[in-house]
Amino acid sequence: MSAIESPCILVCSIDRTTGYCFGCGRTQVEIGRWIAMAPAERRAVMAELPARLETVERRPRRETRRTRMARERGTAETD
Repeated sequence: MSAIESPCILVCSIDRTTGYCFGCGRTQVEIGRWIAMAPAERRAVMAELPARLETVERRPRRETRRTRMARERGTAETD
């Protein structure tokens, strides 16, 4: 079984204005369907992500999982 490439960076929070995830830029529907998508469909979504992420206006208020894990390891990592 081959690994499925994913844009997820463990910053899982949806921007209410755009409907895109703050971390990866996917919509909730795309996140839910990711495993079932054909490789060509995933590549098409991934091609759109950089432009989508530029439209996200604010960062999530809560501490993200990635930040918390870095803090617990004692390393400084910013989102």
